[in-house]
Amino acid sequence: MRYDPAGIEAKWQARWEADGLYHATDDDPRPKFYFLTMYPYPSGDYLHVGHWYAMAPSDVAARYKRMCGFNVTLPMGFDAFGLPAENAAIERGIHPFRWTMSNIEVIRSQLRSMGAMWDWPREVVTCDPKYYKWNQWFFLKMLERGLAYRALSPVDWCPKDNTTLAREQVVGENRVCERCGTPVVKKNLEQWFLKITAYAEELLDFSKIEWPERVRTLQTNWIGRSEGVEFAIPLRDHPGLEFGVFTTRPDTVYGMTFCVLAPEHPFVDRLTTPDRRAAVEAYKFKAARESDIERLSTEREHDGVFIGAYATNPMNGADVPVFIADYVLLTYGTGAIQGVPAHDTRDFEFARKYGLPIPVVVAPPGWDGGPLSEAYLDEGTMVNSGPFDGLPSAEGWQRIADAMIKRGVGDRKVHYRIHDWLVSRQRYWGTPIPIIYCDDCGVVPVPFEDLPVILPEDAEFRPTGESPLKHHDGFRNVACPRCRRPARRETDTMDTFVDSSWYQYRYLSPGYDEAPFDPQKGAYWLPVDQYTGGIEHAVMHLLYTRFWTKVMRDLGLVSFDEPMKRLFNQGIILGTDGNRMSKSRGNVVNPDEFVRRYGADVLRAYLMFIGPWDEGGPWNSRGIEGIWRFLLRVWPLVTVPAGEASGSPVQPIEASELEYWMHHTIRRVTEQMEGYRFNTAIAALMEYTSALQRAKGSSVSDTPLWSEALRTLVLLLAPLCPHISEELWVEHLGGSYSVHTQPWPSFDPAKATAKQVMLVLQVDGRVRDRVQVAAEITDAEARAVALASPRIRQFLAGKAVADVVVVSGRLVNIVVR
Repeated sequence: MRYDPAGIEAKWQARWEADGLYHATDDDPRPKFYFLTMYPYPSGDYLHVGHWYAMAPSDVAARYKRMCGFNVTLPMGFDAFGLPAENAAIERGIHPFRWTMSNIEVIRSQLRSMGAMWDWPREVVTCDPKYYKWNQWFFLKMLERGLAYRALSPVDWCPKDNTTLAREQVVGENRVCERCGTPVVKKNLEQWFLKITAYAEELLDFSKIEWPERVRTLQTNWIGRSEGVEFAIPLRDHPGLEFGVFTTRPDTVYGMTFCVLAPEHPFVDRLTTPDRRAAVEAYKFKAARESDIERLSTEREHDGVFIGAYATNPMNGADVPVFIADYVLLTYGTGAIQGVPAHDTRDFEFARKYGLPIPVVVAPPGWDGGPLSEAYLDEGTMVNSGPFDGLPSAEGWQRIADAMIKRGVGDRKVHYRIHDWLVSRQRYWGTPIPIIYCDDCGVVPVPFEDLPVILPEDAEFRPTGESPLKHHDGFRNVACPRCRRPARRETDTMDTFVDSSWYQYRYLSPGYDEAPFDPQKGAYWLPVDQYTGGIEHAVMHLLYTRFWTKVMRDLGLVSFDEPMKRLFNQGIILGTDGNRMSKSRGNVVNPDEFVRRYGADVLRAYLMFIGPWDEGGPWNSRGIEGIWRFLLRVWPLVTVPAGEASGSPVQPIEASELEYWMHHTIRRVTEQMEGYRFNTAIAALMEYTSALQRAKGSSVSDTPLWSEALRTLVLLLAPLCPHISEELWVEHLGGSYSVHTQPWPSFDPAKATAKQVMLVLQVDGRVRDRVQVAAEITDAEARAVALASPRIRQFLAGKAVADVVVVSGRLVNIVVR
């Protein structure tokens, strides 16, 4: 019987699904293990090999835990809201719901073809009102607690289409609208925010989770905690008017020679003098065309414009000019900075550009009183700082902070680089924000009992790209819940990161309608034990889901602080062009053709054999042949009988060697599974298969030990290649269904240690003999064994030995002239 992956895989997938083999119950006496992998976004009509690379190894790890005695759930769902569906609606004339659900149907079939142990009854689709109702519920709960609020914020704006654009819709170096090619500008709009900054300090604490160091570092830097002083700077000629600045270097305040406001700062229009108006307006427009990344770049020369106003240094009374400059952002800090050029690199360059004074107030060691050639950023001695002269700058930092507090002009503050999460999106395909605007009552939350606010199915998509909700009278016009007078719904929808911030909780009870999840099931399964996914989500999704869990804790929904105990980041699978596999790059590989040709087991194993899972690697269509040949060796090893017994007694060396290989391989594969080193686990199974092939023709192949060795092979292979393992286990080894419910093999450490090893003997790199030797053989002894081998001596006849290379305990290669 030949190996037929197509028939075998279809057979067992149908059986597993009919039997509900992978649906984990919520009251199992075994210890639970909640395994979660990042769910896919159906932005296209199929998954590519890169998706398989993330998901198939996750399935292997989950299967392994199940065989180790855990009650494991591995749920799956779809991150179904998002911009591509809306673009498709405009370009193809198809409703986003139909387009999305059509893609999901195809992807669902692909996920089934993977043979993974998906817990399908737990599936969630985030564009289902039964799901996004709870997005709205959470929003209203955050609004009640002051964690959701509305404020002005700059957005990318297309002046031709008269609409805001998501970051994905702004393309090219010239930052143009992807739909019409018009250069975009920044515009301030009232938008909704979630107050993630309220949890900034807590988000810096990773003590309760085992997450990769790189993720912790990225999140720490993104949050950007800094201690300093926030103080007020009054405006000359504008009595009572002042703006705040935050500085981590109050010891430099006497060196302030200018101030800078963000071009969007609300004071700019008020303070700009008539003679500076034209220059200021031109600069504001230029800054509005730039991205935040461009504005903050340290690799470009920054410029600015004097607005005609002066501020007063509150510590020494000196008047300083006020500029606007693009390197100051309204969304960072207070939107204003003190300019201390002698002690800040960016301020130093700005001052030199505009001929501003650069007084030294923290003297470097050995300073001769002369001008600095570059900004001095380290500690030193206070100079030109009035009563604080002569102090070490570290002490001056504290003394000046105390003086500001005493004078009532400032206070010590902790600032964070992170800013609140802007969740408003001016588009259709997302969760409607449950807010109503009434001319009499103001901002009115939708009552909880009226949730969900459902997206209308008859939305009209216009080529301008504006959200159709703005023009849908049936959706937009509504009675105020308080006064019943005519009012208007919010037409913005939520950022789709909201959907993925809590989806792991909804998996537990996707049909539950009394709360976001069934608390009894939550008490059993939560928190997530293991999460897998890409490092690219470190400071968006992975930060947001931590924030969301802390809010849920404070709402009394959960009793823990962190959403997932452990996190593993897989590497990136590269296309044939050497770049990350992506549909936008046109380098994706469709897994379906490889499943048809080789089967899912081969594709799964090949992806894991490419290299360490956390490192990734390049796709090579030819490389899959090696795994195909491996399974073609495994198949007859189990299905073809070993033949008639020789009648001779079992040779102790043969039995002990086979026993060693079995226990040694169990130990190796177990260790590699624990560390998610699937490539080396497969390599160990390949070596074990070779050992079994050598043993098959010996007298040991007619003993119970041989049967145990084969059963061990199939059990170790089961998580990696689930279909062929099930077929071999049930149909050829007579094991009870299913192989995936069997316990993981155990090993005896004493038997896993080799007493003898096979020494490979080569001449000029070609294998010429193999001999059994003691495991502790020295290199000198191995060299002597090789040179004494009768078969080796045949190949050395008449030749001189140039060198003997020994790989300890494994190989001897004799090089001849």
